[in-house]
Amino acid sequence: MGLPVRDQMRYWGIAAAVFFVVLWFLGDVILPFVLGGAIAYFLDPVADRLERIGFSRVMATITITLIAGVIFLLVTLLVVPLLVQQSIGLVETAPQMVSNFREFLTEKFPDLLDSESQLSKSIASIAETLQSKGGALLNGLLSSAAGLVNVAVLVVLVPVITFYLLLDWDRMVAEVEKLLPRDHAPVIKKLAGDIDRTLAAFIRGQGTVCLILGIYYGVSLMLVGLQFGLIIGFVAGLISFIPYVGALVGGALALGLALFQFWGEWVWLGAVAVIFFFGQFLEGNILSPKLVGGSVGLHPVWLIFALSAFGTLFGFVGMLVAVPVAAALGVITRFAIGQYRDSRLYKGLAENQKD
Repeated sequence: MGLPVRDQMRYWGIAAAVFFVVLWFLGDVILPFVLGGAIAYFLDPVADRLERIGFSRVMATITITLIAGVIFLLVTLLVVPLLVQQSIGLVETAPQMVSNFREFLTEKFPDLLDSESQLSKSIASIAETLQSKGGALLNGLLSSAAGLVNVAVLVVLVPVITFYLLLDWDRMVAEVEKLLPRDHAPVIKKLAGDIDRTLAAFIRGQGTVCLILGIYYGVSLMLVGLQFGLIIGFVAGLISFIPYVGALVGGALALGLALFQFWGEWVWLGAVAVIFFFGQFLEGNILSPKLVGGSVGLHPVWLIFALSAFGTLFGFVGMLVAVPVAAALGVITRFAIGQYRDSRLYKGLAENQKD
């Protein structure tokens, strides 16, 4: 006989409280373990597939580690410096772009932007703010990121932790299953399976979509000669987990920059627009149906709230655990609603008499 609901709620409440306390006090300490676990979870299906074609678990883990190490090294040496350079260049160029925009409006709409108009004062204020605060903001972000994810974590701890977690992933899952309370094991395993499918659809599926779109946007914009195309493509790909937002924000930024750079060259302006139209078509008709599936189970608003709340409370490590926690809460909430709809409290006496 299972424990009463009141006792179950007490134990699960204690477990949740311990989780949040650990997250609060040991956030920086457990950061490499959270990163390593996330990467191992992402790569576990690759290791399983290599095992099915004849690799041992050890050889599959070593192969994945070597390939991932080469990719990480190439990205660190070739892409990251270019992203940083373009980010700094964009911040430094932003005031001049605002000034150019003001001159354009003055030329086309002279009555709109006389020196005493509110719009003229607002644009001048934006330019001054970008010039005085933009560089400081970017330097602050870069220094914070460097302090948060230091070289030792990236180069030593995370790869080592990922390697051992990936090597023992299936065995750890089996050991956890053995520890489940026997009366509740079927329900817990069903909920865990639903959470895993939700996470797999979002982290593996949607994460791959964001990566592909980020590479596509960045490379395509650089090929048409758009300044800061790589950083715009990176931003567009990064926020593509929210439907349409990545294409809209990236397209607005790219077209805004293209208007200054390619004004009068309508072919290149059209090329920038086509890049984002095709990217949206690629995402909606090919990438998302194939890699994510019909339903992720994480509403974008719920996901944004989880990222904001956990990021505010627990910092960077909170943002890393926000997606799994949001997925788990979503699955548990749907399960609780299903149980409620099957209960006497929902159906009432009339329904029971019909049965």
